[in-house]
Amino acid sequence: MPRPAMTDQEREAFLAEPRIGVLSVASGNDRPPLTVPLWYGYEPGGNLSFFTGTRGRKARKTELIRAAGVISLVVQQEVMPYKYVTVEGTVIQIDRPPSADQVLAIARRYLPEDQARGFVQGELAHPGSELVLFTIRPGRWLTADFS
Repeated sequence: MPRPAMTDQEREAFLAEPRIGVLSVASGNDRPPLTVPLWYGYEPGGNLSFFTGTRGRKARKTELIRAAGVISLVVQQEVMPYKYVTVEGTVIQIDRPPSADQVLAIARRYLPEDQARGFVQGELAHPGSELVLFTIRPGRWLTADFS
């Protein structure tokens, strides 16, 4: 039975909701794709953005995204009616480091304003830490809505 796909407007509205995204990027060599949850920003009709650090495992993610130049991101609604949107996209911009406003625009989707500001201040002030903001242009979409 074919999956009931969303319209363009439905998929973009769904992706614009503050959901946790799951990012996948090719790992190369003999390893499977790297897949991690993350916060992201998106407005209908626009580009997708997310930030990550450059230390430890986060450094691996940053380098893999840069090398691949493309990512996949899926968001879902786990409760009935089940829905999901997967978007494949191309990296079109890398801001290293991003501005506080760029990071805050994403963090405030997930946290109350005062906590979002504290989170951003802490991330940007952390010694030895450097954030990277990736901007992705959506290319392909895969959706389902079992409403």
